[in-house]
Amino acid sequence: MANSRMAATTADRSPAHSEKVGAFERLPKWLNLVPMVMQWAWLGLRHGSVTLPSSANPHITAGGLVGDTKSEYFECMGPLARARVAPFVMLRPGNQSTSSAALATMHHAGLNFPVVAKPDLGWCGYGVRRIDNAQALEAYLAAYPQDASLMLQAYLDDPGEAGIFYVRHPQQPCGQLLGILLRHYPQVIGDGLSSVAQLVGADVRLRRTIRNPEHDYDYSSDYVPAVAEVVRLSLIASTRVGGRYEDGSDCATPELTAAIEAIARDMPQFHVGRFDVRYRTLQDLRCGRFTIMEVNGAGAEAVHAWDPKYSIAEVYRIVFAKQRLLFSIAAANRAQGHRPIGMLALARHHLHQQRLIRQYPRSN
Repeated sequence: MANSRMAATTADRSPAHSEKVGAFERLPKWLNLVPMVMQWAWLGLRHGSVTLPSSANPHITAGGLVGDTKSEYFECMGPLARARVAPFVMLRPGNQSTSSAALATMHHAGLNFPVVAKPDLGWCGYGVRRIDNAQALEAYLAAYPQDASLMLQAYLDDPGEAGIFYVRHPQQPCGQLLGILLRHYPQVIGDGLSSVAQLVGADVRLRRTIRNPEHDYDYSSDYVPAVAEVVRLSLIASTRVGGRYEDGSDCATPELTAAIEAIARDMPQFHVGRFDVRYRTLQDLRCGRFTIMEVNGAGAEAVHAWDPKYSIAEVYRIVFAKQRLLFSIAAANRAQGHRPIGMLALARHHLHQQRLIRQYPRSN
């Protein structure tokens, strides 16, 4: 029988054609970055600073380009915004060395298993893992770098996950939703005949990612799901583990925009970033009913452009527009006295983050 953690329902939109891999995704990572780097360099020359976007969110480390932690976004939130965040506790270096200390921290905050363990300084879901019991927590803590903070957050079983990209120019009274990403988890759909392993083997998207050395997939290979049964293979929905991104920008209703605007305004000088949220149904999302998992700043990609329906040219058009807007926002902040970070400091943040990522436990 399938593991109960694998069973999944969709949040209104069908996972049909989830195996499709877009033209942009098929490009080697280094190659698809070349045009982005070239425009970034041109914008840097035009504005007199290639690190200018680090001043886009003055109260966040490097504006959220790199080196920013999950907790600093939550810590700067006012009560309205904080009330929309999934409950969490932080384990700082020195107090997460034993599971008993972590359990005491959870108990004090009213957190129960399952929880999601995630690095405070993370990227693309590396090190993010669902923890179901004290034994799993102990194993995670033993593998986690002892000089780094981590977050334990309540596990949300809402079937929908979205990334809502918000921007507000400092000279404008209100912001806007630049795009909405709907994430689809790595999953297969049963036909009543094939095992999960056979279904995975028949899915070109999953075949590209299933042998991921930094990720543990959660499924029983021999299980044969019923017709139309959806079997979820992973906690996270990153494309690096076989997730699919869909442009859900048509969900940007006035109600959702107002909800995000109120949250962003409850964070000091937050001008650009992505709110990663969970929701029950698309109607709930459109009505502004969601729970925040985390927030990303200026470095957040306009990943709704990764929808397989878009051509390579269309992807770059969306990404280039986001880069131009990011530099414009940061330039306005610089004019108000917020200086961008230096190149050496930015490089140190990047190297530190990459060092930690290589030490994190496997995600699942």
